[in-house]
Amino acid sequence: MERISYESISEEVLGGMMKNEEYLRNCGLNVKELDLMRFRVSQINNCAYCLDMHSKEAIHAGETPLRLYSVSAWREAPYYSEREKAILEFAEALTYLPERGVDDNLYSNMQKHFSNEEIANLTLAVVQINSWNRIVSCFRPTPGKYRVKQLQS
Repeated sequence: MERISYESISEEVLGGMMKNEEYLRNCGLNVKELDLMRFRVSQINNCAYCLDMHSKEAIHAGETPLRLYSVSAWREAPYYSEREKAILEFAEALTYLPERGVDDNLYSNMQKHFSNEEIANLTLAVVQINSWNRIVSCFRPTPGKYRVKQLQS
């Protein structure tokens, strides 16, 4: 069965998503932290295309393969900073929203590491990757062919 290709979708359909991506690239958040979070959320959502994309983007930004393939066990691994752990916990809570959600303890921990603006931007980033995972789940582009910076305008 043939699915919709990104090339055949009108700009209006994904325009808002692309504007969000541009905003997130320029809002001052740490690129390595964002890539690590996007990779983890894509693991949770079983998105092979997004895992391909975000592993390549993360390595391009200086991430190590060890930290990428260990991110599903970030709580046990000694090589993630407290900031990164806060982001990963926050991303998991927003991704597993019905089961977990963002309780007061988690939100308080985020406030220890991030400003209100950064928390708002990180929230958008987590929502954005979850949305992309769902779009990709429907359209199913072929994983393995992504090139670094391929989808940036």
